Amino acid sequence: MTSATLLHLDSSISPTGSVSRTLTARFADAWRARHGAAVRHGYHDLAAGPVPPVGAAFDALGRRTEREGVLPLDDIDRLVEGPDEAREWALSRPLIEELRAADTLLIGSPMYNFTVSTGLKTWIDRVSFPGVYRDPRTGEPLLRDTRVVVVAVRGGGYGPGTPREHFDFQIPYLRAYFGNLGIAEDHLHIVTAELTRAADIPALNGLEPLAVESAAAAGARLDSLAATL
Repeated sequence: MTSATLLHLDSSISPTGSVSRTLTARFADAWRARHGAAVRHGYHDLAAGPVPPVGAAFDALGRRTEREGVLPLDDIDRLVEGPDEAREWALSRPLIEELRAADTLLIGSPMYNFTVSTGLKTWIDRVSFPGVYRDPRTGEPLLRDTRVVVVAVRGGGYGPGTPREHFDFQIPYLRAYFGNLGIAEDHLHIVTAELTRAADIPALNGLEPLAVESAAAAGARLDSLAATL
């Protein structure tokens, strides 16, 4: 079997009892078991070890780069001006290269305030640099073959047809972001587990069986994806 690379991101702020962490670990374990010795596995805990937020120097370098068109990473190195820009690019380039090298990107994304966590959003901002996911020669998306598995966990119910469906700025945001990054639509897999707070939020009491059913379905879906990606 050829070598395969998994990039695994957790972003739950709960170190224990996290449904998203439990589910991403389940996928990662199954994925590694399938690929065996050929596997490479990168991991970031975006809550315990957050990525530094981008600053003004990141913006300045990004604007200068964008005016030049799509460039190889080494050419961006040569556009850096001053120590602040050098620091911003030194923080960003390794994460960009890590994402570009991944065959499969696994993200644990609990919903906070109807959207993604601060840790995940900061990572997204840090790796989002003009042109770095396009081939400088052809303009083709470099991530067109990358598979993305998002484990979207929500304490309540936000699925289609629910009263709070329109409150969901988590999944639509991630779909738009990765689509814009060049991920093929059929390579983006979003697995949801809902009502995870049913046991401890009074308004959701009585919905525990639905929560158990949702978590079981998410686990089964992840097992199926791990067997094929």
